[in-house]
Amino acid sequence: MTETRVAQSVNQGMGTVITHKAFGKHAEESIRAVCEVTVRMEELLSRFIPGSEISRVNRSAGRKCEKISNEVYEVLSRAVEFSTCCRGIFDVTIGPLVTLWNIGNDASKPPDESRIEQTLPLVNYADLILDPCEKSAGLKKTGQFIDLGGIGKGFAGDKFLEVFKKYGVSSACTNIGGNVVTLGAKPDGSPWRVGIQHPRVDNSLLGLLSVVDKAVVTSGDYQRCFIDRNGKRYHHILDPFTGYPSESGLASVTIVSDHSTEADALSTILFAAGMKKGLEFLGNFPGTEAILVDMDLQVFVTKGLKDCFQAGEGVNVNILDCGG
Repeated sequence: MTETRVAQSVNQGMGTVITHKAFGKHAEESIRAVCEVTVRMEELLSRFIPGSEISRVNRSAGRKCEKISNEVYEVLSRAVEFSTCCRGIFDVTIGPLVTLWNIGNDASKPPDESRIEQTLPLVNYADLILDPCEKSAGLKKTGQFIDLGGIGKGFAGDKFLEVFKKYGVSSACTNIGGNVVTLGAKPDGSPWRVGIQHPRVDNSLLGLLSVVDKAVVTSGDYQRCFIDRNGKRYHHILDPFTGYPSESGLASVTIVSDHSTEADALSTILFAAGMKKGLEFLGNFPGTEAILVDMDLQVFVTKGLKDCFQAGEGVNVNILDCGG
């Protein structure tokens, strides 16, 4: 019997740790190619890299449009689609608010309300100008800028899968700082097992998901946050309408989808929208499922995951008679 080749890598990228694992005859070559694409994605999409295409668009805000690559045009177009679908709860021009709050970078108190009010008019996805003929992008107002934090890693995950498939790999798994993308099953035919972090207990799992050919992405109020002197939690998922962290009654949302881009955006959308509205939005995406945890730590699982989700010890699961 021919031995199944395995190759893996662990690298820093996109502001997090990225791990790739692939099985097959061309596993080593596929991992090298995926690592090259990882660097390319960051060089295109990161607003923190001065030479990236997103940085160029941001610097030209209010003045002119910039020519962009097919990949950047694609991710921005998808971002606008999601924004339109959820009526602005997800907004790729959230950048000015993200910078103002600075959550995840030693922030310890909210910005002044007056500064939030001054910044809010800069957040409007309708001000993102995309020209399909010129393959260009621009922003209408000076001071606006794009932040792909809610979709960029998901988009990269789909690009990684394309590379694995190009090299004939039929079994692979990528983890981009918690955004998990799987190709096929494990070499022995068993599903991949993806742990879902408990939103209130460090180093504890809410449960395990068994998946094949799926992307699994979680958004929560515990990932990047600070707690003020009064015990109030401020997290990084900001509401484009209020300028403050979303208060939807949810502590975390996990999306399971055929597509990583979709899973990434929808995890943010459902978290910000809350249980009722979020499930309505989910209905627009057939085959997409969710795990939602409310502020009382009740766990709700859409019916399509009933046989795929193994709850952790002491975790009670409510099955929702809905799904994408």
